[in-house]
Amino acid sequence: MKDSIVLSVIDIETIENLSFVKRATQLLQKLVSNGAALGWVVPPSTEEVAGLLRELASSSENGNACLIATWVGPDLAGIGCWRRYNRPTHRPHADIEKVAIDPRYQGRGLGRQLMNQLISIAANSGIEMLTIDFRGDNEHAAKLYKSLGFTEYGRLPRFVAVGTARYDKMFYALDLR
Repeated sequence: MKDSIVLSVIDIETIENLSFVKRATQLLQKLVSNGAALGWVVPPSTEEVAGLLRELASSSENGNACLIATWVGPDLAGIGCWRRYNRPTHRPHADIEKVAIDPRYQGRGLGRQLMNQLISIAANSGIEMLTIDFRGDNEHAAKLYKSLGFTEYGRLPRFVAVGTARYDKMFYALDLR
């Protein structure tokens, strides 16, 4: 029997459920431990993840962010979010952050489903331009984002430092106007 896939918008009530925070922390810690470029060099603490999730869920109540979880059966298989820019001149725009899929579920189209949901909610929230940045060695991400209509608008060579390794930082955008 094939497990059902469910995408759900996460609200503040869900964040108060310590089980969700624990699962999200475990997912992010596992990915960062295996070298995923999610903005951390060392796996984040539970407190750090809880604070981030709480901030995103709270901001989503005002339409300033969106946090989505992807479930495969009972497993938290992925999370992703976007957040509006704070600067007044940038308010119609948002940045996609922390797109993370459990390695057990990668290659099954969950990242595409998650991104499509994030894009749809952003468009319905009046977002005109979505941006995303990622480490240049993440070829799977680049391929996915391009297939969703994102275009590269910049690159900072050897900008991301992980120990002695250096990676390009890629900037992509999707015009929703």
